[in-house]
Amino acid sequence: MTLRDLYKPSLTLLTDLYQLTMAYGYWHQGRAEEEAVFNLFFRKHPFKGGYTIAVGLAQVCDFLDGLRFDESDVAYLKTLTGNDGKALFSDGFLDYLKNMRFTCDVDAIPEGTVVFPHQPLVRLTGPLLQCQLLETALLDMVNFQTLIATKASRIVQATGGDPVLEFGLRRAHGIDGALTASRAAYIGGCVATSNVLAGKLYGIPVKGTHAHSWVMSFDTEREAFEQYAEALPNNCVFLVDTYDTLEGVRLAIEVGEQLRERGHEMVGIRLDSGDLAYLSIAARKLLDAAGFEKARIVASNDLDERIIESLKAQGAQIAVWGVGTKLATAYDQPALGGVYKLAAIRKEGVWEPKVKLSEQTIKISTPGVLQVKRFSKDGRFMADMIFDETDTLAGTVSIVDQVEPLRQHRMDPSWEEETLLVPVMRKGGCCYEVPDVHAVRDRVAKQLAALHPGVRRFDNPHSYPAGLEKGLYEKKQRLVEAAR
Repeated sequence: MTLRDLYKPSLTLLTDLYQLTMAYGYWHQGRAEEEAVFNLFFRKHPFKGGYTIAVGLAQVCDFLDGLRFDESDVAYLKTLTGNDGKALFSDGFLDYLKNMRFTCDVDAIPEGTVVFPHQPLVRLTGPLLQCQLLETALLDMVNFQTLIATKASRIVQATGGDPVLEFGLRRAHGIDGALTASRAAYIGGCVATSNVLAGKLYGIPVKGTHAHSWVMSFDTEREAFEQYAEALPNNCVFLVDTYDTLEGVRLAIEVGEQLRERGHEMVGIRLDSGDLAYLSIAARKLLDAAGFEKARIVASNDLDERIIESLKAQGAQIAVWGVGTKLATAYDQPALGGVYKLAAIRKEGVWEPKVKLSEQTIKISTPGVLQVKRFSKDGRFMADMIFDETDTLAGTVSIVDQVEPLRQHRMDPSWEEETLLVPVMRKGGCCYEVPDVHAVRDRVAKQLAALHPGVRRFDNPHSYPAGLEKGLYEKKQRLVEAAR
């Protein structure tokens, strides 16, 4: 399923107006075809964590494949006016857009990779005008999915291996927000979603039972459970907290016994309110005493990794966790804050690095044609280095933390090396085989297993060594001093 299948109109205008006004300015100055490099990255881990999971590349590839302004795009842009009421864009510029074909090179870190601040997740090289136009769309596609996948991985970690179901559709930020959240949550480690459309589009397993309204529509709770078991004997997880939770568990047991007589087995019960620790422990005792040791207790009700961690510490007997609002909306941090910055322009065949200044050190951009190298030892990630591909690296290299430059690490020559950004598109044509969502999910699990446990912890996580190659750091400092 492609974006064109999902959204029939052209998506080329999925951008902020100022991208088009800058593009017009480049064209007007005759600079549209200057070769430039832009990097997409983020500055801080979300949720005060120690790692982030890169997601969204599949959608980026889909969006860029065959990108062009169609007749309806150009016709709309022709209607835009400036403050004087006259056309905002000239006919010559609109003709340029109509005839433009995407010709950039794209390099990116594969989806499902653990990444760190300031590392380029996506790097575009190509005509300045084209690179500029794509900023908004790329950030839109990468920021949200990266955020949700990271949140999901934290929730899955909190359950200690218990399955997590993504239940966020009804609280998600619109149709697209729901679909991309379901996809990203599955990549992050959830085993299934309640979102049936996401199941159809992405091949994600779907799960679900019944709501309180089903129980309330009958005269008694017993009748509601009996009729559900009659209709769906192979999908019986009974929601037991409509009236009295523990009484609901007893009724579910009675209906479960009836199911057994008919050759079926009750899957479990679901708790959606109250003291989940106390109720799950009490429910487990009732189920086990009645011979339903395999019946699973599912819990929902505004869960997140902190609440799950607390419930686990209290001995809650919950086997499956349904997480909705706080996962699909990244409730405690609703935006990643990824950015997209110009890093170099080629002049007379030579790359000229560009740097953006700020009063805040963390917001000073890194110049150059950037790449990331990851160092490993015995299957464990040891350090990441951002370097400039145009520079020559010789001998043992060191990295410098660009926010805390006194923190420096020397790379051991015996460590294994991996270059993270891989070719995705060349001259606008795709040269990358996009893995399916299940392969990306498997990659996440392997990546997290290679991180030190201290980096994965929720509170005051260990700071993974990730910084600039020392020569690049020194070059950046020289450019900053010159610019100031």
